[in-house]
Amino acid sequence: MSLGIIVKGPEGIVLAADSRVTLFNQIPNPAVAGQTILIPATFDNATKVLRVNGQNFVGAVTYGLGAFITPDGPRTMQSFIPEFEEELKQNNVGRLPVADFANRMSDFFMRQWNSLVGRPANLGEELNFLVGGYDDGAAYGRGFLFTIPNAPIPIEQNAGPGQFGITWGGQTDLVYRLLFGFDPQLPSFLGTRFNVPAAQIPELARAIEAQLAPGIPYQFLPLQDCVSLAVFLIQGTIDFQQFRTATVRGVGGTVEVAIITRSQAFTFVSQKKITLN
Repeated sequence: MSLGIIVKGPEGIVLAADSRVTLFNQIPNPAVAGQTILIPATFDNATKVLRVNGQNFVGAVTYGLGAFITPDGPRTMQSFIPEFEEELKQNNVGRLPVADFANRMSDFFMRQWNSLVGRPANLGEELNFLVGGYDDGAAYGRGFLFTIPNAPIPIEQNAGPGQFGITWGGQTDLVYRLLFGFDPQLPSFLGTRFNVPAAQIPELARAIEAQLAPGIPYQFLPLQDCVSLAVFLIQGTIDFQQFRTATVRGVGGTVEVAIITRSQAFTFVSQKKITLN
C-alpha cells in the first residue's frame, strides 16, 4: 500500500509519502466453517520519509509492505532506522555517496527480510525504497530505487546530471491517470480486448504514454513546484480514495515532505507533530 514519490529537480531532491500503514488480520468466519475473513486496520501516523542521523544529505521513502511481522509484533521500517544508524556508527562511516547509502540500506533491510521472513515474497508483499540525495560536491542530486527481496540492487532513476524527473510507487493508479491520462491497466485490457500479442503490450504502453505525456518540464521546475507536484499527487490520491470501494484505501494521513539541496541538508517542510489528540 502507500504512495511514495521522489522528484529530482534542478534545484533539489524532494522526498514525499503519506502516513498510512495497513495491517491485515485473519479471523474465523462465523457463518462458514473453515473460512476466514480478512480485516484491514489502518494507522495514519507512520513515518515513511526516513532520515538517518549522520547522513545529512540523503534520505529515503518507503512504500509497499508496511511492517515486518516479528515475534514481538509488527514493526514499521522507521522502527529499524536506529539499528541502521548504529550499524553505520560502529563501522565509523562518514558522509556516504548516495549510491553507497542506497546499497548499505538495501543490504540492511535484506538481512532483516532474511531473518524475519526467510522466504520469497508473495505478490504485493515487496518492500520498496526510493533513496535520494546529493554526493559531496555534486551539482545535482541522484535518486535510486530498490525492492526487497526481489530487486535489492539499487537502480538509478533519471540517471545523469541533465536528467530530471519523478519516480513513484505504491497505489499509483490515480498518479498514472493524472500524469499520463490513462489507468496503468489499460494496455493489458486493450491487449486482451483486441488480441494484441503479449510481447507487444509494453510497446503499446510506451506508445500511449508518449501520446498522452503531461508535458511537465522537470528540468525547469523550481524546488517549490517540485514540492507542490508531489503533494498534489499524494493528497489527490488520499482524497480520491475516500470515495472508492473497489480498492483498499491504503493512502492516508499526513503528507510528509522533505527536501535536500547541494547546500541544504535533509529538511522536513511538512511533518507530523505530536499532539494531545
